[in-house]
Amino acid sequence: MQFSSTLQQSPLVSWEDAILQGLPPDNGLYMPTEIPVLPATFWARVQEMSFIEIAYEVSLAWLGDVIPANVLKDLMMAAYDFEDQVVNLDDDLAILELFHGPSMAFKDFGARFMAQVMTYFLDQRDTNLHILVATSGDTGGAVAKGFFGSKRVKVTILYPKGKVSDIQEKQLTTLGGNIAALEISGTFDDCQAMVKKAFLDQELRDLIPLASANSINMARLLPQAFYYISAYGKLKKIGKPLVFVVPSGNFGNLSAGILAEKMGMPVEGWVAATNANNVVPSYLHSGNFTPIQPSIPTISNAMDVGNPSNFPRLQALFNGNLQAMRSRIHGWGFSDEQTREAMQVIYQKYNYVVCPHTAVGWLGWKAYQESTQSNAFGVVLATAHYAKFLPEVEPTLQTQVAIPERLAQLLSLPKVADAMEPDYNLLKIWLLSTANRH
Repeated sequence: MQFSSTLQQSPLVSWEDAILQGLPPDNGLYMPTEIPVLPATFWARVQEMSFIEIAYEVSLAWLGDVIPANVLKDLMMAAYDFEDQVVNLDDDLAILELFHGPSMAFKDFGARFMAQVMTYFLDQRDTNLHILVATSGDTGGAVAKGFFGSKRVKVTILYPKGKVSDIQEKQLTTLGGNIAALEISGTFDDCQAMVKKAFLDQELRDLIPLASANSINMARLLPQAFYYISAYGKLKKIGKPLVFVVPSGNFGNLSAGILAEKMGMPVEGWVAATNANNVVPSYLHSGNFTPIQPSIPTISNAMDVGNPSNFPRLQALFNGNLQAMRSRIHGWGFSDEQTREAMQVIYQKYNYVVCPHTAVGWLGWKAYQESTQSNAFGVVLATAHYAKFLPEVEPTLQTQVAIPERLAQLLSLPKVADAMEPDYNLLKIWLLSTANRH
């Protein structure tokens, strides 16, 4: 399998190079030159398969020519000691819980896969790597847990000061070892821009081998397709067409869903549910892509992305055809006030607690039902555990909620992070000065 850049100005590369480089030299995004379609026999028995079996067979279709089958199976076994869970709330609605991994966010699925596959390739090359990643909340914690203790990989995480929850921040800043955190006095978009400049700085890359662990890296994106396929298998017996509702920020999650569809997964359609940073829903309605700069702070902070970096990949999946995208994806943006009201309604109606991001997804499902009058079954993605957002969840619901022990323990740990202005030159100096330290 080969990968090309969405900008078509870089040479084709292999899986190994696409993963270890992260970004192509022309600053586009790597996309496969072809997407494997899983056989009808796979979809006929998917409901009988475990999550690891699904992960293995999908991975084999993508990576079978570069990683031996027996090794790939071992990598999937090592990556996944957790899986998605489907919770039915109504006759036409289920929540796809994606927070049962080590950092209690959906990013664990991608980060754990990436850590295993990337380490395999690094072992084959007998070389090391420095991962540079920007986070709006959950990516950093998942990547930190996924790579913590690796002898091949150092990780530096950039996060926006004051714009992640306390627990999210502790997940980034308390591990130490091969994990370092930079607290940037700016927005997520500032963090992301600094990371992208580092990847395009050939002088820096000649001195430090860099890679990305954001969803701009295909090794983060592909495994997110696993849980869509797993959820389809769990819900196949319902006999209704499915609509997946995706709380969206950087749009890697929705791109992974479209990949699953192109691999053959039956689905009626998709909903992109955003907060006030509604760049893609606005594009779907108007045809104009207008980034929001700076991004708007909201209570669903992991989705506070004003210029979604995966948007070019989403366009590529539809060959740049707006009408084709509109035929598969509906999009809406919602305010903080609407989000809080949704959290209250879901708690009162179902006795089920959701984080603000999941509440945005629920609002997207309601908007889809109202606009289409569809009889489909909605699957709303719960992208993070509600306990990661206690300062917002408890006042909104006017009740105290339980905190999982693994999160509660974090609150007493000391934060270790270097403060930095959103200036790429400062980042470059820091990376060069600490290259041999952490």
